[in-house]
Amino acid sequence: MKAFEDLRIWQDAQTLAVDVYVLFKENKDFGFRDQIQRAVISISNNIAEGAEYNSDKMMIRYLRIAKGSCGEVKNMFYLCPKLGYCSNEKGKEMIEKCKALTNAIGAFIGYLDNK
Repeated sequence: MKAFEDLRIWQDAQTLAVDVYVLFKENKDFGFRDQIQRAVISISNNIAEGAEYNSDKMMIRYLRIAKGSCGEVKNMFYLCPKLGYCSNEKGKEMIEKCKALTNAIGAFIGYLDNK
């Protein structure tokens, strides 16, 4: 396995995290902001942690956790427009980014599982 920094899913997870931090930096709902920030950081953290084990079995385990965290972020973006924290368009855009990332993580899990 190559270094986690070279994995496209890790790079995309980092980009998603930056997007979330920028979008919510002024949000005064500290509980919501803290939860979405923790969840989005968990995605790239788990990809990195899994890669460092140098074991496909462990990598798959941590990728599944990352995929779950991505689902959590996606769920919160369904709430954002309803709560007035972002526009409908921004919510849809971020949901699509989450879907693309979760699909890519799932594809990587499939690849590792079938090696």
